[in-house]
Amino acid sequence: MKKKLSMLTVAVAATFGLVACGTSENNDSTKVKVGMMTDSGTIDDKSFNQGTWNGIKRYESEKGTIVSQYIQPTGESTQDYLEAANNLIAAGNEMIVAPGFKFEEAIGQLQSENPDLKFVIIDGQPIVGYEGTGDNKIAIYEEAENTVSIYFAEQEAGFLAGVAAALETKTGKVGFIGGVILPAVQKFGYGFVMGVAYANEKLGTTVEVADYLYNGTFNDVAGGQAQAGGMYDKGIDVIFVAAGGVGNGVISEAKQRAEAGEEVYVIGVDVDQYDEGIISDGSSVILTSAIKRIDNAAYDKIDELVNGEFVGGQVITMDSKNDGVGLPEENPNLSEDTQKEVDNVFALIKEGTLVIPTELADVEKMLEELNFDASHLNLEGK
Repeated sequence: MKKKLSMLTVAVAATFGLVACGTSENNDSTKVKVGMMTDSGTIDDKSFNQGTWNGIKRYESEKGTIVSQYIQPTGESTQDYLEAANNLIAAGNEMIVAPGFKFEEAIGQLQSENPDLKFVIIDGQPIVGYEGTGDNKIAIYEEAENTVSIYFAEQEAGFLAGVAAALETKTGKVGFIGGVILPAVQKFGYGFVMGVAYANEKLGTTVEVADYLYNGTFNDVAGGQAQAGGMYDKGIDVIFVAAGGVGNGVISEAKQRAEAGEEVYVIGVDVDQYDEGIISDGSSVILTSAIKRIDNAAYDKIDELVNGEFVGGQVITMDSKNDGVGLPEENPNLSEDTQKEVDNVFALIKEGTLVIPTELADVEKMLEELNFDASHLNLEGK
């Protein structure tokens, strides 16, 4: 598949430490070897990296037919990613899983240099070249026959999170914190606002999205905590954070306030973050989480590899219809009524009755149809 898209120019202030590897204790040479590179942060980031790794380890545990290894690149340049991948290739890995858009250039090169290996890139596509220069520079994306690109319908998960937040807020004020301005993050934010608007119009709530901010990184923990503190101080009691490691700071702020007796919550992202929000009394500040089944994405592609059924050269979108996005199966902090309403909305999305848009113009149109004033929100984040 081939297409051209305008290149996004983003500056991510982050650094990696030294290479860190994890391998299975069972090094049976007859088993398929699967390697993973970590995106910004570590393997236990409680988010994107960890979710992907959990899927790989779950397959290893359940099937026993693979051995796995991960590596943390020493930096964030394409060369750093190529070096990390080549280390995995030298170790005999037959599939490399790369969770994140930052790997696009590296996978674009690796897929052609290693036609006998399989590559899975999540939330991105291989870049095989560029056209034009400067502001007119266009990236050319193309999946080779040994590569699969996987995207998610984040707007659907964000919509469900918005409905849940609107039904559960006590102050009538909720907020959103995004990381880097990227389509995946924007879709989470758009969905969240539309979910609140839908609840106001259809379910009888009167909730305001009082703050809609971007941090600019995926790893500024202290900045995330400060942003959350500012939101809570102005009466927001539920914050949806889609910002990788930044979310750890948001959760820390919520936990500190909850320990002091405040009733504040966070909506997690990518994976079920309920356990990360547990405080001393055993309760959690995680209201729910807008999840992407990144674990299933990795698991399913490994299964195809092991069974000789891997089909490359394609882009896959995981959405509500294939249970690729949603809220966790168990949400202890949601009331029975809220869970029922969220389940009903999920069913409407799944059957196609309720379509959640992704383009800003369509988002604004839907908000207008729902009689929701979002004029004070900087939805573009720019």
